[in-house]
Amino acid sequence: MSSTESSTHEGFTAEERAAMKDHAQELKTAARRSSRADKAAEAERDVLAKIAEMQDSDRIMAERIHAVITASAPALAPKLWYGMPAYALDGKVVCFFQSAEKFKARYATLGFSDRAKLDEGTMWAAGFALTEVTAEVEARIGALVKQAVS
Repeated sequence: MSSTESSTHEGFTAEERAAMKDHAQELKTAARRSSRADKAAEAERDVLAKIAEMQDSDRIMAERIHAVITASAPALAPKLWYGMPAYALDGKVVCFFQSAEKFKARYATLGFSDRAKLDEGTMWAAGFALTEVTAEVEARIGALVKQAVS
């Protein structure tokens, strides 16, 4: 085996393994919570705490996105999903915010699951790169999440 082959790893990255551990912990935490109202309130507190931990640029975007999503689509319930702020309908994630820092990416991402009703012909975007959240971006996100739950 050459030195190149031995240094190549085809498994999960450290960031991906950390995200899977986060998800396992999220499931355990959710199972321990008592009433549905408690679960929802505590899940939102978890999301806000995760956002507060982010580095400045990601945190600022995540705070604004959280505000836009909760105002534009109140049916979506905030929750953590693989250590990321996510928003679910009937317990199923519709959209999520992935900080740039989480996977050492050059930009943050607003992603949508297959539950989001964003269908447009035979091809449509399910993820959006974010470098800044301007008023125009907020309006676009608001429209997307409204459509996603329509």
